Amino acid sequence: MPSIFAYQSSEVDWCEPNFQYSQLVAEFYNTFSNVTFFVFGPLMTFLMRPYIQKRSCYIYVLFILFTVTGLFSMYFHMTLSFLGQMLDEIAILWLLASGYSIWLPRCYFPTFLAQNRSWYISLIVTITLVSTCLSFLKPTINAYALNAIGLHIIYIVVQEYKKTKNKELRHLIEVSTVIWALALTSWISDRLFCSFWQWINFSYLHSIWHVLISFTFPYGMVILAIVDSTYEMPDQTIKVRYWPRDTWPVGLPYVEMGDDHKSC
Repeated sequence: MPSIFAYQSSEVDWCEPNFQYSQLVAEFYNTFSNVTFFVFGPLMTFLMRPYIQKRSCYIYVLFILFTVTGLFSMYFHMTLSFLGQMLDEIAILWLLASGYSIWLPRCYFPTFLAQNRSWYISLIVTITLVSTCLSFLKPTINAYALNAIGLHIIYIVVQEYKKTKNKELRHLIEVSTVIWALALTSWISDRLFCSFWQWINFSYLHSIWHVLISFTFPYGMVILAIVDSTYEMPDQTIKVRYWPRDTWPVGLPYVEMGDDHKSC
């Protein structure tokens, strides 16, 4: 039985040819396409700091998990080890759980929680702990389960899209949905049609997934922050900004808020 640290000890392998450019890196493009996580994580932490100070300092944990996800994904694709796979997938699971805990509007809570966020967070932590343990039973289905959670997030976003008249929010939802759809298409194509992509010598769709999903998360975080503010901070003004310039056709979204007395 191979060690969990050993190269290629994971049952999961992606379409990119292994050890094509280096004997130390199993999947070259899938490994280094995670660099965007290391850029966007710290950058979003800096840009969103005024909002975080007003809303909740626990959001710092979310951005740390976002960056750590990139690190663990890089380790997994570099080694294709079982340990790398589990670290990658568990980090994503806890990243999603953190987002749910902080930003899910109370109107979507199960009715037995009576819109109590403390009870809701306890439920999310319990479910995530159980899911973490279950992820070791059949690791090959973990990625599919995580993408299924993404579908529920899309459902929530669509419900809020129907409710809102905020043009900025609607634009963010439209853009993020397109990016997410392209990312998911890349992931599915790499998984199901690998022989075709290898035949045309373009087996790098999973690396494209990394780049696109790393853009989708900041968009999603800003969308949830705006939606959350309408429920939790209705007296606060909130404005969407884009880095590096608001006037550029493409940018990284973040939010600015009016002053109040709450801070970390």
